[in-house]
Amino acid sequence: MEPWMIVLIVIASIILFLFLFGILPFYIIAEKVYRKQLIRRNKEMWGRACSAPDNVEQVQMYEIGEAWGEENKEYGVDCEITSYDGLHLVGRYFDFGNKKCAIIHQGRTESLLYTYYFAKPYKEAGYNILVIDPRAHGLSDGKHSTAGIKEAKDLLRWTRLVHDKFHNEEVFYHGICIGSATCLNAITSKDCPSYVTGLCVDGMFKSFHATMKTHMIAEGAPVASFLAYLVMLAIFFHTGSNQLRIKPERQIKKLTKPILMIHSKEDIFSLPKYATYLYNLCKSDKKFVWFDKGAHSHIRINNQEEYDNAIKTFLKERNLWNMPLWQWM
Repeated sequence: MEPWMIVLIVIASIILFLFLFGILPFYIIAEKVYRKQLIRRNKEMWGRACSAPDNVEQVQMYEIGEAWGEENKEYGVDCEITSYDGLHLVGRYFDFGNKKCAIIHQGRTESLLYTYYFAKPYKEAGYNILVIDPRAHGLSDGKHSTAGIKEAKDLLRWTRLVHDKFHNEEVFYHGICIGSATCLNAITSKDCPSYVTGLCVDGMFKSFHATMKTHMIAEGAPVASFLAYLVMLAIFFHTGSNQLRIKPERQIKKLTKPILMIHSKEDIFSLPKYATYLYNLCKSDKKFVWFDKGAHSHIRINNQEEYDNAIKTFLKERNLWNMPLWQWM
């Protein structure tokens, strides 16, 4: 056997050994994480129920949101769209007789009932409201969550619905957690309509890899960064969604519309240092409001008046409110 052939065999053997005993075991773990966290296994999973019934604040948010929905049910109508890849998606539109609409987009595991909780300041600012069951959540079809990538395409279809069918002249986005990334991906898309006027993001992460890593660290997982990269690989294999290419730290550089960034100093999943990093990357009209108290996605439950005023003040400062000036005083 020629010497060069022996060298090739040795190199190939080393690569195979490293794959079988180095990368492959970790990928199997990452695949399990992916299937547990990002695949809906039945209709009850990620349904229209409180996602964390043991969390006191989460239960309070649901109860307050459900009360808002009951109080405003006479204004609500069920609506639906078909996604670009054929999924039946459902939502609920609240028509308060205005010409502007706020679309509220939540994070993973949450249905539209969760987003009722965030509707109050937008109603007070003179907006109609659209809340949705994202793909693979609530009553909508779907199996896979893509953490804001395919969901952004869905959001653009919802945007056109509230404009074309319900005759809203302007649309404003509000995103929480993964919903923030969804809204940012949508508003920076080349397909985003000009009547989308801006967005508010609550607890936005710099990348899904980064927030996956912080979750793994919090749970004591070894080599969290490497495992998180392998989960991103699993997402790509299953859905074709490239989380390493489409991520807030890249998309925010493309933003041309006004953005309000809301963040808590207590957030251990979307780290505050990365929120500052994203703010500095943004070259658009921007405003940052910090809160000292509030876990990830739980800022408003700890600072309701301040949270709502931050939104309404931002809309007022940018001529995006839809109420008589005296109502702001």
